[in-house]
Amino acid sequence: MEKKAKTEKKIPAPVLVDRKLDTCELDRAKMSLMNPKVIKEKSNERTIDELAKVMLKHTMEEGIETVWDRFEMQQPQCRYCSDGVSCSRCAMGPCRIIPEHHRERGVCGADADLIVSRNLLDTLVTGAAAHSDHGRDIVETLYKTGTGEAQGYEITDVKKLEKIAAELGVETKGRKKEEIATDVGRQLLYEFGTFKNKVTFADRAPEQTKELWKAAGIVPRSVDREIVEAMHRVHMGVGANYANILLHGLRASLGDGWGGSMMGTEISDVLFGTPTINQSQVNLGVLKEDHVNISLHGHNPMLSEMIVRAADDPDMKDLAKKTGAKGINLVGLCCTGNELLMRKGVPMAGNHFNQELIIATGALEAMVIDYQCIFPSLPRTASCYHTKIISTSEKSKVVGSYYFDFHPENAYDTAKAIVKMAINNFPNRIPERVLIPGKPVDLMAGFSVEAIVEALGGTVKPLIDVIASGDVRGAVGIVGCNNPKVQHDYGHVTLAKELIKNDILCVETGCAAVACGKAGLLMPEAAFLAGPGLKGVCKKLGIPPVLHMGSCVDCSRILVLLAELAKALGVGIDQLPVAGAAPEWYSQKAVSIGSYFVASGVYTVLGVMPKIAGSDNVVKLLTSGLNGVVNASFAVEPDPVAAAELITKYIDGKRKALGI
Repeated sequence: MEKKAKTEKKIPAPVLVDRKLDTCELDRAKMSLMNPKVIKEKSNERTIDELAKVMLKHTMEEGIETVWDRFEMQQPQCRYCSDGVSCSRCAMGPCRIIPEHHRERGVCGADADLIVSRNLLDTLVTGAAAHSDHGRDIVETLYKTGTGEAQGYEITDVKKLEKIAAELGVETKGRKKEEIATDVGRQLLYEFGTFKNKVTFADRAPEQTKELWKAAGIVPRSVDREIVEAMHRVHMGVGANYANILLHGLRASLGDGWGGSMMGTEISDVLFGTPTINQSQVNLGVLKEDHVNISLHGHNPMLSEMIVRAADDPDMKDLAKKTGAKGINLVGLCCTGNELLMRKGVPMAGNHFNQELIIATGALEAMVIDYQCIFPSLPRTASCYHTKIISTSEKSKVVGSYYFDFHPENAYDTAKAIVKMAINNFPNRIPERVLIPGKPVDLMAGFSVEAIVEALGGTVKPLIDVIASGDVRGAVGIVGCNNPKVQHDYGHVTLAKELIKNDILCVETGCAAVACGKAGLLMPEAAFLAGPGLKGVCKKLGIPPVLHMGSCVDCSRILVLLAELAKALGVGIDQLPVAGAAPEWYSQKAVSIGSYFVASGVYTVLGVMPKIAGSDNVVKLLTSGLNGVVNASFAVEPDPVAAAELITKYIDGKRKALGI
């Protein structure tokens, strides 16, 4: 008999996480008074997002501190830290490599090459752990859904569940979907440890790519094993060869890309539905003045999916109307928003650097957060308004937030309690402080691998044909974050425009995709900016020249698509006319993504220099030496126009090698 989820447990009241600084007056005191001309100049320099410019002007006039202000306050930043030659790995330090002062080794004897490589590996595996732990949360939810312990979740894509079961050797014939889900969840949880000694989804890579991994000794053995071993290697007295350390970094990143991240994406599809092409809206204008506005921010779709259901509950709708609102308006931020946009068409308020600005509109009742890319300063910003910051993850308790102890077992009840808290906050809004800066922009999303193949008629052959004919010169995956070292959204949007102008199709995830959405590039009409070949393909298929493929964990979708193309051609991924780019990256997760792109054979251009300039040998290994290992490498080019030229030249070289 099928088990039922326990629902009788009462949801505890939210706990206010201890706050040391609970008033925005502290921020105002720090902010210097600026004249209107300076304010206008700063808002134009900081972003190309027109609605964000309005809000930046507003925050500076109000004296509300944002990420850009804190970036300015940190100048000048430490040269030794930015070069990667500072080390705090043991109590004998901290050490710095300063050749001009004859400090060429740390106390333990580590030179610049070793210090830089250890720091880089530490950064990389932090990113791999973040994405892979996200994947584990999703897999555990699948397992509990199968056993009947999870509340409100169900198996949505049975076809994908059965496909994954076949890869894992799980029997499906004559079995209930819940039984299959239980066994699939259990098998995938084994992938994180050392029991199986292989990452099953890595078998999706073409044989030529897997042979390169074997030759280099970087075949991933499991998700957690590579991360734990990396942390062992960076301990003083263990890893002492910079090249060996960085090769293990590639192996750990492959365990993320073809393991933890891919599991997160695939099982999210099983639980919540594989994305299909849909249309929605994007930018700060998606807020509604007469509705209860709730933003969903972070990266994990487990809670946000339940919030969508709870907001649709008739009792919640009635409660909203009783407070004077016309309804409940859910909007997304960052990758939680991308997940909901892809599957539910929930509008996107913006990317990473829009998170403080949406609070400054004065129209946000609650910001619900899970984990990753969330500013710890959000409760301070919210203290200037009526907005409540609601945290939901034990891993991410934010000082000044209202914490709900969220678990799959109490998911729906917790979601209803959160929505109720937001609704009850609506009367506290101060109407004269509301500033919704403009109107939203339309966008098209939902381009999962399955949706792309379906749009092509059920096979990747049409895409291969248009690449072979030259109508599409190649493809580039643009991924990553926002970084105050780059004008907000400029790197993403400019690079995409330059590439599509050269008939290069762009596929995007995360904050890059949101940036291009705000710029209007995620609609078929944007094809007028593309070259004649790509323009014709977009017109024929009714698609944009820039495709939204999901959240940053969904970069694994790009790997799957590349593997399908390579297999159809009988080549390795490294032979395809494709590249990767991260113009505005800031996160450790982006380091892992870039590394598993390169390790899989994808030339990748970064717009922000990693902290490796202190070691010429590490720079040479990553920008040229890896060509002899995985047939791909990194490049760094801050100018997106110049980056587009590098990528176009590279793609043309790959086309020539293939004889097309």
